[in-house]
Amino acid sequence: MKIVVPFPAGGTADSVPRIIADWLSRKWGQPIIVENRTGAAGNIGSELVYRSEPDGYTLLAAPPPPLVINQNLYPKLGFDPARFEPIIVMAQVPNALIVNPNTIKASNLAELIEYLRNNPDKVTCATQGIGTTSHLTSELFQLLAKVKVREIPYRGSAPALQGLLAGDVDMMFDNLGSSLPLVEAGKLKLLAVASPTRLPALRDVQAMAESLPGFEAVAWYGIVAPPKTPKAIIDKINAGVNEALRQPEVQDHLKKLSAEIFGGTVEETAHYMQQEVDRWGAVIKSARIELP
Repeated sequence: MKIVVPFPAGGTADSVPRIIADWLSRKWGQPIIVENRTGAAGNIGSELVYRSEPDGYTLLAAPPPPLVINQNLYPKLGFDPARFEPIIVMAQVPNALIVNPNTIKASNLAELIEYLRNNPDKVTCATQGIGTTSHLTSELFQLLAKVKVREIPYRGSAPALQGLLAGDVDMMFDNLGSSLPLVEAGKLKLLAVASPTRLPALRDVQAMAESLPGFEAVAWYGIVAPPKTPKAIIDKINAGVNEALRQPEVQDHLKKLSAEIFGGTVEETAHYMQQEVDRWGAVIKSARIELP
């Protein structure tokens, strides 16, 4: 059995399915290989799975871009995201508003918004690249807060964080799992999280929605199968992953990534993914985002 991750090894998108795959391989007594097939914002690995046999032996584990975002960005894809068979969303990690404390002196979100309104287009905001979750979260923030920042696209989260640390850029919306260690080390400042409410583990950090009602932007990690995979297979994998998510050892591993358990039925997964298509499609349209 093979799970294709369409992004590089080492990030949260790679770590979450590896945790689940490890437990399932022991549960089922069957090796499960996690294979990284990167490129084109997740499209290359996704197309590989899309064209695979619908027998349950090749699955795709991915964050939002190839499943719900790229269809609104790319004029043509080599696959139809809507035809994947949804299985489950394993976990989600909120995006977070991170700033360089040497260049941004705001101590809370309200102060930052006031500063940005008084200094339009002067503050720089790193993104992981055009069309990524961090980029779209930045656009959503500008729309709801009625501010304007200068976006600087990087090739992924790691180089963007390095730019933020170095002071080359002032702020960033990043996956909390990647940036929290740098916040805890005092190198960056966490102003707010983009979950609907405050996180139990970070009660002192406000949610963006407290100042900007309706603001929500989380990175989630779903599993889908090739089109026409039989329902019996889909249901078996869904049940197995849900069981894995109930295990204390799995929960401990995910907690270290700042990931919150998701899980649920196949029907709930399909509904959630469609909501995400609509959410990010609206942001892309409102912000008039186009690939260069």
